[in-house]
Amino acid sequence: MRLNRETFPLVVEGIPFIILAAVITAIGGLWGKIYLFFPFLVVTGFLCSFFRNPRRCIPRGEGLILSPADGRIVVVKKEAEGAKVSIFMSVFNCHVNRAPAAGRITEISYKPGKFLPANKGEASRKNEQNALQLQSGEGLTMRFVQVAGILARRIVCYVRKGDAVRRGEIFGTILFGSRVDLYLPRGVVVRVQVGERVTGGESIVGVIQ
Repeated sequence: MRLNRETFPLVVEGIPFIILAAVITAIGGLWGKIYLFFPFLVVTGFLCSFFRNPRRCIPRGEGLILSPADGRIVVVKKEAEGAKVSIFMSVFNCHVNRAPAAGRITEISYKPGKFLPANKGEASRKNEQNALQLQSGEGLTMRFVQVAGILARRIVCYVRKGDAVRRGEIFGTILFGSRVDLYLPRGVVVRVQVGERVTGGESIVGVIQ
């Protein structure tokens, strides 16, 4: 039976971490080792929260560009080809990544790099990252980049070049604190500002004119 990532309540890649912490918690409880039981009970609870995959209500409407991640907007910047919007995900955010628009993945490019704090601007240039390019149904090309952070040591991408994705569909995750950079083409009006909190697959970050 194939697992449905859209409905399963946890990120699959996080299950081994949760099981390990839960087993140590159980051992600590059975053996009466309080120094094991309580700390790992907290760790188990934290991991369940971190690897959560809540269902999202995807907005309907034409020309909407959604946030690809949960977190805080740290960059809104005009560029020669359009605009850049960066979302920083702390360890308390859901780390599931979602397609900002419906379309087809035309390119995927992975680049190894450093693990600088993901809320710093230089992380976009120097950190390990996975860039995806999407040709939207409206004919626009946009790029979104999964960027590793100081704690993030694994970028997961579920889609491949040539895959069609729906708006708000899960396309990957990043294990522990990180960021996602979204590069919007000309013709998109940005609807968010620095400091704003956004929800992946629900918050509207831009609208196609």
